[in-house]
Amino acid sequence: MTTDTVASTSTPVRAGSPELRALLDRIAVDADVRDRERIAPFEQIGWLKQAGLGRLRVPVAEGGGGASLRELFTTLIELAEADSNVAHILRTHFWFVEQQLQSGDAASRARGLALVNADRLVGNGFSEQSKHAVGLHFDTTLTPEDGGGYRLDGEKFYSTGTLYSDYTQIWAATPDGRIAGAVVPLDRDGVTVEDDWDGFGQRLTATGTTRLDNVRVEEEEYFDLGDPDHQDDPVYQGAFLQLYLQAVTVGILRSVRNDAVALVQRRSRNFSHAAAGSPAEDRQVLQVVGEISADAFAAEAIVLAAADRLQEAADSVVDGLPTAAAAEAAQLAAAQAKVAIDRFSYATAARLFDVGGASATQSVHNLDRHWRNARTASTHNPTFLKASAIGDHEVNGAAFPGNAYF
Repeated sequence: MTTDTVASTSTPVRAGSPELRALLDRIAVDADVRDRERIAPFEQIGWLKQAGLGRLRVPVAEGGGGASLRELFTTLIELAEADSNVAHILRTHFWFVEQQLQSGDAASRARGLALVNADRLVGNGFSEQSKHAVGLHFDTTLTPEDGGGYRLDGEKFYSTGTLYSDYTQIWAATPDGRIAGAVVPLDRDGVTVEDDWDGFGQRLTATGTTRLDNVRVEEEEYFDLGDPDHQDDPVYQGAFLQLYLQAVTVGILRSVRNDAVALVQRRSRNFSHAAAGSPAEDRQVLQVVGEISADAFAAEAIVLAAADRLQEAADSVVDGLPTAAAAEAAQLAAAQAKVAIDRFSYATAARLFDVGGASATQSVHNLDRHWRNARTASTHNPTFLKASAIGDHEVNGAAFPGNAYF
């Protein structure tokens, strides 16, 4: 990656601060309208960059907010409660930060953190819609160029957040069959990002196509990721990526709880055969609200417990690698979190209509976005594959898949 970045001189927002609370309150305004009207949140992303939120995990001594992983995931939950699209957009940026913090290459770490400290955002181009199994094999190529550097060619899909970013991290195949990566600016010749995501949920994340046409990659922008069939080093970065989605889901559930409370409070009439004259006095309606609230609480507790296991893995890193035991515990916790939360999250989002009746389904309220968003987030890694991997690990001691898609 290039080094022509200038570190921000501003103090970044800190986790749990009044400044962060005020920022989240601003982002929450009209989040439902933006989703309904397909208004891309460029302004809101700009506010986050201005506040230095992308530096939240960078140590204070190095210009960041110094947040622990528990504090980061708490913040992500709060951001997703305000707007789940905005939180999701930053997923690969915060993963990029985590990669730099745990890098065993001091020069690469310095370059990466310089980019982050300049309040640049990093998107991604990993997944492809191709014949290959999702994971570690790519049609996109990184080819050495005579005289130094490389050329990048291919097409990526599911480029979540890239449209809102300044740089993108691309994974590709080399001529000798290895995996390689590159971090390049989005204004580089040959890079095109399209907002063609047509999924029914998380509709503003720009999870669409990145096209790479003979893109120049400098030597310092290139990094080797190894043999795709021999990824045996202990890792927890995939667990970070997957737990991030559960944090987004928790934020959605908190928003469901908020909307359930507001819905009951503003309803003035009930069914003639209901237990009370108004929904706010109806014990059955109140029970549903209470169960929604309990589900949101449980999901948050699960994510934060798993975040603690990720922190232990991060703390164990030496020369770029965590201990095998800590990495395994982090992977297990992130997988368990997904399996547990997916068992009730979208069902809980659907229960919002149990407290609102038919009028709650009016498109002006856009309350169906919560179910759509939670269900879409859950599809990034199949729950049944997580559950079977957990079972195989528990019964047979099997290792977890060594790639970022688990």
